[in-house]
Amino acid sequence: MKKLTNITLLLFALFAIYSCSEEETETPQENPQALNIVETAQATADLSSLVAAVIEADLATTLSGPGPFTVLAPTNEAFATFLKENGWADVSEVPDEALEQVLLNHVISGNVPSTDLTSAGSGYTNTLATGAGNNSMSIYYNTEDGVKFNNVATVTTADVSASNGTVHIIDRVIGLPTVVTFATADPNFSILVSALTRESSYTYVETLLTSDGTSPAPFTVFAPTNDAFVDLLGELKLESLADVNTETLTSTLNTHVVAGANVQSSGLSDGMSIQTLGGKLTANVTGGATLTDSKGRVSNIIVVDVQASNGVIHAIDKVVQE
Repeated sequence: MKKLTNITLLLFALFAIYSCSEEETETPQENPQALNIVETAQATADLSSLVAAVIEADLATTLSGPGPFTVLAPTNEAFATFLKENGWADVSEVPDEALEQVLLNHVISGNVPSTDLTSAGSGYTNTLATGAGNNSMSIYYNTEDGVKFNNVATVTTADVSASNGTVHIIDRVIGLPTVVTFATADPNFSILVSALTRESSYTYVETLLTSDGTSPAPFTVFAPTNDAFVDLLGELKLESLADVNTETLTSTLNTHVVAGANVQSSGLSDGMSIQTLGGKLTANVTGGATLTDSKGRVSNIIVVDVQASNGVIHAIDKVVQE
């Protein structure tokens, strides 16, 4: 009986040792550390031009940092088009500061998955690039027909995960935006764009494309929405923009543009007088930012600080007049 007991104990011990060995063998190995954004780009053949540009601009260390960042990553074809359109053979020919700012205009602070964009539908956020007045550059997104940025680039592959953020691969390089870029990209300003281009003699668009540092830039544009223009036509008892006489349209448009100043919302104050190309407006910020024209019409500033390379846009809900 004792002998049988000893054999039983021996078998039990051997079983226990075997079981422990099995558990050690079957324990899954930890996953390799996830690649950061730069490493993810390096591992993606179609992003080799982006990698070369990031290294050229000395941004690899920044984009390998903790972040998190959301990077809009142009494909090799997108970079080839960008270089060709600007007359550069390769990224080494792009001026250093310009290359850095263009690349930073593809980087959003924080982790922004595509679901966040589609849930919002459309709107503005900031990139790491800087616009006029050294303010953070804005970027416009619209998800009505795919995910588009500044109505220039479309996301072709979304939500590539990295250890320090997210990569969305896009089909175009997004140039540094002007105030015209945002006016034409945002469908809420389509009537304003029509007004600015209605007369063949108008030079608004050409003027508003002026680079920062060159007179009359920078600009502050108080941009009426489509609804604001529709309300104005109703007040004037007119059916369309074409019915507004040229003199009235010109003076009205001039009253929405400040030349030579990039006035962000933080620079507005109660009772502040703002000299536009068409006359003076009075700003107030208590209880919500507003503009009052010489006729006492009050317009609410409903979207602030859409920052471009050569100025800033504030959307307003009523057309102001001289």
